[in-house]
Amino acid sequence: MKPFVTTILAILTTTGIPAQVIQTVPRLVVGITVDQLRSDYMNAFLPLYGEGGLKRLMAQGTCYTNVQYKSTNVDRASAIASVYTGTVPYDHGIVSGMWLDRETLRPVFCVSDPKVRGIGTSEGLSPKNLITTTIGDELKVATKGKAKVYAVAPYSDAAILSAGHSGDCALWIDDNNGQWVTSSHYGNSPACLRYINTTMLSNNIANIKWTPSDYITGRINYYISGDELSSFTHRFTGIDKFRNYKRSALVNETVSSAVASLLRAGELGTDGVPDLLSITYYAGNYSTTSVSSTELQDTYVRLDHQIEELIAAIDKHVGLANTLIFLTSTGYDDAPEEDLSNYGIPSSEFKLDRCASLLNMYLTAIYGDGQYVDAQYGQYIYLNHKLIEQRQLNLQEILGRCEDFLFQFHGVRDVYTSQRLTQGAWTPGISRIRNSYNPHCSGDIFVEITPGMTLVKDNGGKKVVRDSYFEIPLVFFGQGVKAQKIHTPVTIDYIAPTISHSIRIRAPNSCAVAPLPDLNE
Repeated sequence: MKPFVTTILAILTTTGIPAQVIQTVPRLVVGITVDQLRSDYMNAFLPLYGEGGLKRLMAQGTCYTNVQYKSTNVDRASAIASVYTGTVPYDHGIVSGMWLDRETLRPVFCVSDPKVRGIGTSEGLSPKNLITTTIGDELKVATKGKAKVYAVAPYSDAAILSAGHSGDCALWIDDNNGQWVTSSHYGNSPACLRYINTTMLSNNIANIKWTPSDYITGRINYYISGDELSSFTHRFTGIDKFRNYKRSALVNETVSSAVASLLRAGELGTDGVPDLLSITYYAGNYSTTSVSSTELQDTYVRLDHQIEELIAAIDKHVGLANTLIFLTSTGYDDAPEEDLSNYGIPSSEFKLDRCASLLNMYLTAIYGDGQYVDAQYGQYIYLNHKLIEQRQLNLQEILGRCEDFLFQFHGVRDVYTSQRLTQGAWTPGISRIRNSYNPHCSGDIFVEITPGMTLVKDNGGKKVVRDSYFEIPLVFFGQGVKAQKIHTPVTIDYIAPTISHSIRIRAPNSCAVAPLPDLNE
């Protein structure tokens, strides 16, 4: 064998063919998606951060400053599905966290699956409604199942959708018992549960108290208003104690603790086969607070600390030189809105249920008695297809009449029928709405509401409609990534092909964009 090797080296030397250095792939990919993370707040609170968390990522990583989702009405579920599939809800099928089932006319949770059972929880959940592959799925196929794919999140939808169909385990905190739980979809006894203290939160929740992490965070205002902030104390009691905890800054510490357990157990990044760890943190408002709150400022400070500890744990157990990390946001904000009338800004309420009732009366006047409108949910109106078929009515004609009628309501900016979304001419305006639509779980008519109107939700809640630019970060950090800031606009679907390219696997099966260039040194 030695003479053969010597001969090959001699040929390379004499022919002038340079010896190529093969770049190794990361042993571990860590995806960090922070629910409701805002770039403007992340930058506003920089003076409060340590040096090893968000500051380090932004200083030593590749930072994209102009990042957007390609769909409208983004929420946590649709956002995380888009990150890990590299495509939009029209293709991956997760249009939102909830949608209306056409058969039962009842809301359906995006990861609900009665055919599986919960482990540690009463809910049966799985990724069955996700109709494309994810980064983790393609990694499993490429490695013939050898790669490990784990997901850890406070919320079931985030954990399941980032773990994908073939993940080894998706872990989340149950709303009712406060334990780390999973689904039988990932096996009857997932190994990941063995490394986590499942009673940690449920045993200690009564003793947990959330106060500002330090005096400066709790008193000095880094919002543009500049006023002195008020301190706070929150305890978690009552029937919703675990739900409230999961909307607090403290939940990130619980997530990091679970991740640290997995890393200590040596489950990830310990061999030459790349593994994937998906993590979801929270950076939204606490449920009882207002915009520009002390709680939100403290949330970002605590998030920074958790990311610093996460980076240190990865470096200790796997090595940053062997790890590729990305961080991004779910791209929306559920913060409570101020009363605009206090500032002389015009605003009025929009109730889609009233529009749906009047629309049914209009169709009855034209086509005879009947319940032509089955239901309304979110900003969609659902028509009664069975009645339309029984009466041999022209669906295309009915949709056209509905569009004309709904346009007359104050507060309606535009009306998009299912036919217009699937067959109409492409325009920049229609593209983002079409990307948010899916024929299998969306309604027949999408009513676009004028920005500034207050939408009265199905549960009685209210939300001021916005259609403004939402600034979110995208940072790559770790093996081979150079320090730079890139201001060229990119969309969130570029993450999946970029990660796939870095670990030499195919992009998810509905991801059509190319990897981001100039990421590596």
